Amino acid sequence: MACPECGDALLPHDRALRCGSGHSFDIARQGYVGLLTGASTKMTGDTADMLDARAAFQGAGHFAPITEATARAFAADPRAEFRADTATRPAQPTAAPASTDPARDRSSACRSASTAPDISAVLEIGAGTGYYLAALLDTHPGAFGIALDVAKPAARRAARAHPRLASVLADAWRGLPVRDHSLTGVLSVFAPRNPAEVARVLAPGGRFVVVTPTTRHLGELIGPLGMVRVDPDKDRRLAEALSGTFTRTEHTLVEFPMTLSRTDVTNVVAMGPSAFHSTPADDPRIAALPESTEVTASVTVSTYRTTG
Repeated sequence: MACPECGDALLPHDRALRCGSGHSFDIARQGYVGLLTGASTKMTGDTADMLDARAAFQGAGHFAPITEATARAFAADPRAEFRADTATRPAQPTAAPASTDPARDRSSACRSASTAPDISAVLEIGAGTGYYLAALLDTHPGAFGIALDVAKPAARRAARAHPRLASVLADAWRGLPVRDHSLTGVLSVFAPRNPAEVARVLAPGGRFVVVTPTTRHLGELIGPLGMVRVDPDKDRRLAEALSGTFTRTEHTLVEFPMTLSRTDVTNVVAMGPSAFHSTPADDPRIAALPESTEVTASVTVSTYRTTG
């Protein structure tokens, strides 16, 4: 970690992180460290209710193929045999009851991922609950992770996500509080990115893995429930933002059906940007849905390496 005030290395000292210049940042009793400095950030983070809904939806295992594909992107050989053969073609719905143990779900989802000895330190930007980073750490026993988010409720929750995960409250657009070329991986799942800062903190040969939704993602719900639509130019804008700094080395479509209950639908609406515009728990359109609805999950998982 790097001091957000002067850039010097931060080292633990009692219940704080301190740099050689004397700047000190307390570790909150909830387990995260706050590295937001200066004026209030203009970034809007997720609310506690949004994170509760996301944790419930993730804990039910609905996005397991996305988790698996993300772990595979960091594997020693991304083409190696992997349990998530469903990650690149439609998955079959399962009749198994949803688990209430996210750690068990992550372990099951990523059990056969190839470990990557070159992945030792990974940062997730906009980590939210820490679910995806925790799953990645499950497949890399020697690695440690940094979950960065601008929202305090997210920092609190991520601090409990994994024993080898450090939770940091910071604004990625103000600069990543990480030393130059110190990370072997950076992950961004449905989150904003700061390409220049990612390039700065990645070590030579490090990987930047980006997960973005396609226009088909949750398509069966977007119209009927008035959810926020995915920008059809999202992939093009991502490519433009990273061009000149990164070269894309892998690009995988992850698309599969999910069978969702009304509770699941309520959670998937409540956990995303649509929650800022509605109250899903009281939405009569959700109550009018059948007991179970088949919904498409569709994302791309792209791996980038720094150019030059």
